[in-house]
Amino acid sequence: MSIIAEVEAAVPALRRYAWSLLRQRDGADDLVQDTLERALLHLPRLGAETAVRPWLFTIMHNLSVSRWRQLRRRARWMVQQEDRDAPVPAEQEGGLARRDLLAGLELLPEEQRQVLLLVTVEGLEYREVAGILGVPIGTVMSRLSRARDRLRAHMEGREREPLRRVK
Repeated sequence: MSIIAEVEAAVPALRRYAWSLLRQRDGADDLVQDTLERALLHLPRLGAETAVRPWLFTIMHNLSVSRWRQLRRRARWMVQQEDRDAPVPAEQEGGLARRDLLAGLELLPEEQRQVLLLVTVEGLEYREVAGILGVPIGTVMSRLSRARDRLRAHMEGREREPLRRVK
């Protein structure tokens, strides 16, 4: 498979990850477009041994972090309520479970949510996720474990146990 074909095959996964990061369709589309532009710009320098899909996720992650920092500096971060509270018919239990799952994902810290989505939704290996996020593999495993525990507790309706203060 050619590199261009690999990039094209990764676009749906990039769109899912961008939406999970931004929770906004237009912003996610812009992030995917910027990721693909940057990837195509640097494509001639890409080594033959480089895995294309993790490389694209790394570019997207770095762009996302840069944008988040810019927005934080400008204090213009706005969450659009209409994207969060999509109407769900009451008779559909699957819809309710999906809503609860999305709400549980929102409660996770950003670093745990990123690891959880990259491993479970995108199917990336721990090593690849560690490379994308620039953290050790042990940190990926720890964040993934904590994210799964918190999400499971939320879905079961249990409160998290408070942290114990040790002096």
